[in-house]
Amino acid sequence: MKHIWAPWRIEYIRQTKPQGCILCDKPKEKKDKTNGILFRGKYNYIMMNNYPYNPGHLMVVPYSHIDNLDKLDSKAKLEMFEIINRAVNALKTAMKPAGFNIGMNLGRVAGAGIDDHLHAHVVPRWSGDNNFMPIIADVRVIPQAVADTYQQLKECFK
Repeated sequence: MKHIWAPWRIEYIRQTKPQGCILCDKPKEKKDKTNGILFRGKYNYIMMNNYPYNPGHLMVVPYSHIDNLDKLDSKAKLEMFEIINRAVNALKTAMKPAGFNIGMNLGRVAGAGIDDHLHAHVVPRWSGDNNFMPIIADVRVIPQAVADTYQQLKECFK
């Protein structure tokens, strides 16, 4: 049996699960630091992923509650990709990754944790960031707290 110590998860486990869509609700709260929102565009925003694959894992999210690229209007699509580019440049400046994974999981079977609200993932990568832990222990080690990463990146979005 594998045991992983992750005391920060208890807050998530114990909290009352919100009704509605987190990707719609968080930007309406106007608590950007608390919610990990780094940047707001006209049609899309950038939000930290609270369950990252790597430090600096960002999501670019349209304000519109849609589940498919076909439903996103052309202005929002253009801005989404402009903001993805902005996120990549900010991550390059602040964290100096060697590469990136950028993509979308469209549908639950494709791996979407939130499948009814379209969003793109921007994941910085470094040589050696995938060590032996996922292979022998089926565990991914994230070496930086999300709040610390937020502080590191926030200056790049001013």
